Amino acid sequence: MHELGITKNIVAIVSENAKGIPVRKVTLEIGKLSAIMPDAIRFCFDVCCKGTILEGAVLEIIEIPGVASCCRCDAQIDLEQPFGICDHCGSMELKILRGEELNIKSMEIDELCA
Repeated sequence: MHELGITKNIVAIVSENAKGIPVRKVTLEIGKLSAIMPDAIRFCFDVCCKGTILEGAVLEIIEIPGVASCCRCDAQIDLEQPFGICDHCGSMELKILRGEELNIKSMEIDELCA
């Protein structure tokens, strides 16, 4: 399960950017064509956050749909997998436009009182 390693890296990146301030929420964008299973990331998140400034943080995952452009007719088509056939001309030559993302979109931290 490569999601465990990915989740460890996400926790490390967020921890580094939070600069020691406790994190309340992390929002990720995961593309449907990325070969990353959102449920596996959710499963690993709490375990990877134990003993860090992310412990107890909420994880929100936004799934980005797969979209491709046909190289023959330029039509845009939705994809559920990283390959397909153009609905308009039948070509299998597709260029993926969206759906391979893995982004840390945002994080919410505890507010500091001065």
